[in-house]
Amino acid sequence: MSAAARSGLLHLPSRFGLVAACLIAWSGTPHLIASTAAEPEPLALEARISLGEVRGRIDHLAIDPIWQRLFVAELGNDSLGVVNVDAGKLIHVIRELKEPQGVGFATSTDTIYVANGGDGSVRIFRGNDFSEVGRIQLGADADNVRVDPVTNRVVVGYGNGALAIIDQATRSKIADVVLKGHPESFQIDGPSKRIFVNVPTAREIAVVDLAAGRLVGTWPVEGNDNFPMALDDGGRKILVVFRSPARLVAYSSTDGSRQASTETCADADDLFVDAKRHRVYVSCGEGYLDVFDHDANAFRRAARVTTVPGARTSLFVPEIDRLFLAVRATGAAQAAIWVYRPQP
Repeated sequence: MSAAARSGLLHLPSRFGLVAACLIAWSGTPHLIASTAAEPEPLALEARISLGEVRGRIDHLAIDPIWQRLFVAELGNDSLGVVNVDAGKLIHVIRELKEPQGVGFATSTDTIYVANGGDGSVRIFRGNDFSEVGRIQLGADADNVRVDPVTNRVVVGYGNGALAIIDQATRSKIADVVLKGHPESFQIDGPSKRIFVNVPTAREIAVVDLAAGRLVGTWPVEGNDNFPMALDDGGRKILVVFRSPARLVAYSSTDGSRQASTETCADADDLFVDAKRHRVYVSCGEGYLDVFDHDANAFRRAARVTTVPGARTSLFVPEIDRLFLAVRATGAAQAAIWVYRPQP
């Protein structure tokens, strides 16, 4: 494929508008609370992409922004779904996994990394034919996956408290960073080469030097259920959602001091920053997407989008300006990816 063609893939085709027109008439389409006629809603549902016969919980998502493939960790189904976002359909399923929880895609090598909670393995697949090319045994509860394109490292949280650092070239673990508890969401700040890690059982955010492969600091937080995390303001703020009580909190990435806080929806599992619009998106198992406007000192809720109870994992992709929400099967309805377009 030519460079021009690949570039074109970064913009969703006009047929998504046609799909959306059909979907809006569907009686189960989520609505937006507190809407106004004068302004467009912050998120518009464009499409629902069926995942086929998938049962049970769906965990995290990853994107291939070049070929517009969305990878879906289908934890309860022991499978990884591969969705062609451009075509709006499921194109492949990798089966016989063990409770896949996290997934990461390395663009430079066209490689998929799948973390399996059931057997503690990281399984590595080629992106072109989905064949398995490697397996790294971590021990237990392999969870979130992050790919750092600057260092060509893959970082996986696992076990009772560790980050495994994997070298893409050798497909092997080159370092372990010991933590005080199981790591939940973590984010890599590229410029500083630091990793910020939510460690709920230790009631802290851990700070890791990626280049050195070691823990360099810990910052206490006010709860033990800090799960989702995102970086904002060029990495100068760490955004965290606590589950009980459900709050969105901003901390300084310099010293961990608290800067802003607001209530949000319950049972959140993912959190993303839309830098273009100065917004924050929170997906919650309570059955909502919360949308906040965010400035230097405060959050303001812009909308609460009704979704489906249990739909708590999502992925915002700035390159194609879409938010993807994983919705598990309920009754007669198949599991699906709901596609939202931020606006204006």
